[in-house]
Amino acid sequence: EVNVVESGGGLVQAGGSLRLSCEVNGFLLGRIVLGWFRQAPGKEREGVSCISMSGGSIYYTDSVKGRFTISRDGARTAVYLQMNGLKPEDTAVYYCRATDLDVRADYWGQGTQVTVSS
Repeated sequence: EVNVVESGGGLVQAGGSLRLSCEVNGFLLGRIVLGWFRQAPGKEREGVSCISMSGGSIYYTDSVKGRFTISRDGARTAVYLQMNGLKPEDTAVYYCRATDLDVRADYWGQGTQVTVSS
């Protein structure tokens, strides 16, 4: 069984910072990609950033480039999202997803709320 656990959400004023953490527990067989997604009220879930645990390839959606930084800890199968310069439009529930590319399986966390006040 694979468990994905996020932490670090909260309430912050516009311009502030938060750091999200995600740790994956369990046995993963193949090549792993860890990613952050978010879903705002009334909107579809969107990809924010992801990182390959092996080669470190990184992706950011355009709206967070230059403000958010993703990093990984291979020893713990963990990923972090440092969010700076937060804007009210960043308000959403942030989800961590672990993807095992070789077995084509996705594992989602429960989500953590990020609220940015103006």
